[in-house]
Amino acid sequence: MKTIALTNQKGGVGKTTTTINLGAGLAKLGKKVLLIDLDPQANLTYSLRTHSHRLEKTIYHALRGGANVDDIIIEHNGFDFIPSSLELSGAELELASEPARESLLKDVMKQLEEDYDYDYVLIDCPPNLGLLTLNAFTAVKDIFIVLQSEYLALHGLSKLLDLVKVVQQRLNNQLEVGGIICTLYDSRKNLNKEVVGHIKDYFGPKVFKTIIRDNVALAEAPSHHKTIFEYDGNSAGAQDYFALAKEIKNGQ
Repeated sequence: MKTIALTNQKGGVGKTTTTINLGAGLAKLGKKVLLIDLDPQANLTYSLRTHSHRLEKTIYHALRGGANVDDIIIEHNGFDFIPSSLELSGAELELASEPARESLLKDVMKQLEEDYDYDYVLIDCPPNLGLLTLNAFTAVKDIFIVLQSEYLALHGLSKLLDLVKVVQQRLNNQLEVGGIICTLYDSRKNLNKEVVGHIKDYFGPKVFKTIIRDNVALAEAPSHHKTIFEYDGNSAGAQDYFALAKEIKNGQ
């Protein structure tokens, strides 16, 4: 089971879009995939669910010990996901006094590994470096950093990399920055080209060759509760995320 946290402390970089559509791309390649929504904003959950009623159980309940993974896995056209909810927003305070609070998600992942045969588990992290993100970093082996092809892409990234080092030293010595995904790329903008060049200079071979182009279909798909492949399989977004999925699968 390959475990990956998709992260960036900045919002609006395409992190949730990448988690959903990379997962869907890997599923199209025949892999068994689970997505975990660890963001209290629950954008991944709202992007995939057509039901408006309140969820009975979410990742919040699993972290609090009030649900087994069997209770919270939802099927979606070729892959599974574990939903989030606004209740998770209080988890940082509620879990602060829990013993081994940074390892709660790791316990959930152990149950997944024992009871399920997923090839990939992708975690959509919140846009901050708090306790939930720390839980994700403690539970996975790889981090994929999602970077927007804009001027401030590398700004503040040192804090994220510092947290990775702390987790490697104290909590999870198997953790690695496994890849950098460049998103929202517009080839007509010289600035985008320059920024991608800077990202490649900074991270070298960790930057995936596939760059995700800015594409209106990617922005529209969530409102229809569909992945990019369900919404517009011929779009640039579908082409890019399928190419990225193949690159990741072949690079294992």
